[in-house]
Amino acid sequence: MLLAFDTATAAVTAAVHDGHDVVAETTSVDPLRHGELLAPAIEAVLTKAGIAPADLARIAVGVGPGPFTGLRVGLVTARTMASLLGIPAVGVVTLDVIAAAVDVGVPFAVATDARRKEVYWARYDAHGSRLVGPDVCRPADVATSEPVAGRGPVLYPDAFPHAVPPVDPRAADLARAVVAGTVPLLPVEPLYLRRPDVAETGARKRVR
Repeated sequence: MLLAFDTATAAVTAAVHDGHDVVAETTSVDPLRHGELLAPAIEAVLTKAGIAPADLARIAVGVGPGPFTGLRVGLVTARTMASLLGIPAVGVVTLDVIAAAVDVGVPFAVATDARRKEVYWARYDAHGSRLVGPDVCRPADVATSEPVAGRGPVLYPDAFPHAVPPVDPRAADLARAVVAGTVPLLPVEPLYLRRPDVAETGARKRVR
């Protein structure tokens, strides 16, 4: 049994795969409540699948790129569960999760919200293999008439006029891609692409 989840975007999504197909999944979109929503989502899919945490053999989690706070929730949860259960955990680029659900038959891109009027962006061939990225860019710098999935086209339609689904990642697609071996597997480490929004304060100035 594989448990998959992703918190790198506004979506909090979880799913269970039994080795043949996804048997339970749930997705909520709320950019401010990752910490509140993930544990109930995991509990819900385990219950629906009729299994306990001890029945899991592996965990897969989206490693971003994504905002620091939401992404950290998923990664800490994956590491903690894997350690407690004594099972492996693997990471997958969240843009690759979205790309796994795109079916357009031509090269395409994925763009997600990076805040600060920027997008996390990657380009894929017609089969969904990543060619360029991931990177963080201004929409105008990667504007394209090619199909673009993700929330980028919703936020910046002038830069990405050819929007295609999905808008957000789904753990069901993450689980299927990991089981099928169609996405690169990474360590469970955050892919931020830039420094967190909260930075340490500088040294205090001397008062004369």
